[in-house]
Amino acid sequence: MIISEVVTGGDMARFIRFPWKIYRHNQNWVPPLISEYRSFLDRRKNPFFEHAEVKFMLASDRSGRICGRIAAIVNRRHVELHGEKAGFFGLFECENDRQAADALFGAAADFLRSRGMTIMRGPENMSVNDDIGLLIEGFDSPPAIMMPFNPAYYPELVEARGFRKTMDLYAYYGDTREQRLPERVARGIELCRRRYKFQVRPIDLRRFDEEIDAVYRVYTQAWEDNWGAVAMTRKEFDYLVAQFKGAVDPDLFLIATVGGEVAGFSLALPDFNQVLIKLNGRLFPFGILKLLWYRRKIDMIRVVTTGILKQFRHRGIDSSFYYETWKRSTAKGMPRGEMSWILEDNAAMNNALRNLGLRLYKRYRLYGLGL
Repeated sequence: MIISEVVTGGDMARFIRFPWKIYRHNQNWVPPLISEYRSFLDRRKNPFFEHAEVKFMLASDRSGRICGRIAAIVNRRHVELHGEKAGFFGLFECENDRQAADALFGAAADFLRSRGMTIMRGPENMSVNDDIGLLIEGFDSPPAIMMPFNPAYYPELVEARGFRKTMDLYAYYGDTREQRLPERVARGIELCRRRYKFQVRPIDLRRFDEEIDAVYRVYTQAWEDNWGAVAMTRKEFDYLVAQFKGAVDPDLFLIATVGGEVAGFSLALPDFNQVLIKLNGRLFPFGILKLLWYRRKIDMIRVVTTGILKQFRHRGIDSSFYYETWKRSTAKGMPRGEMSWILEDNAAMNNALRNLGLRLYKRYRLYGLGL
């Protein structure tokens, strides 16, 4: 196997297009929009690169045929915040070929080791704030928006290299056509609202910038104690907001307030993967027409993120977010929903979702390897 760094525009085009080869017979893979994906990987456009060093690599055989790809990532903010010399691998795609996979992981390890890292962890594509983890259960359906997908043989390739489990991430599923919210939960939420005097409302698009400022303040504090958390810089946050702003339904972007103070937020998005799976990565020439047609048929949401300030936790705000999202999305013709991702050791969140009657239906795994 020959490992080469992505240097030219042509190299990057091959890097981006390689997954189409891997998933050409997989009906559950959702192709990314090539234009957006190219921008995401562009060091000049994505502010993640301001504090990270990334090496993109391709594996090819002696005939020049590409067999796999990988990114080796040094996120300096992670090193500083967590005090560990952990680098990451991400964007891993590979044929079912142990030799190719070993060559890619070996090259990534060499790069991380040269930068002083002593741990390789992943996959993170490219940070904990992007889609992360290797799918290990739940291959029978497409991923929800902003969630990863991979062939069932990837875990074997990763574990054969010596990687071992670091943390599992859970995705929960519910369908209001098949189940009703337990009445005791609805009563409990109403009691909590009266007792703790909080309100839940949709984001005010007329004051979008002001609302986003408040959301960012909550975001930077709400996850600081979570395993592996690395808060986005304001530039990264604004970049992400710009990416999903067009997909936001204000009725599903909820704000919790206590005495006028923003206490938390919850963001759910319509599952635009139901549209993207029809576009094959391109909006032109007919992708826009398909987008307009198929977006009307979206029947599922994904709760992307929920954050509550510490002083307002354990008051039922999280359950209220899910309850309101459940009701609002159903009224909009989207009765199905995914809540993801949830750390396996987040007992409070896992219990809240199970109490709402949701079921664990996909599991993702982060792996680690000593260098």
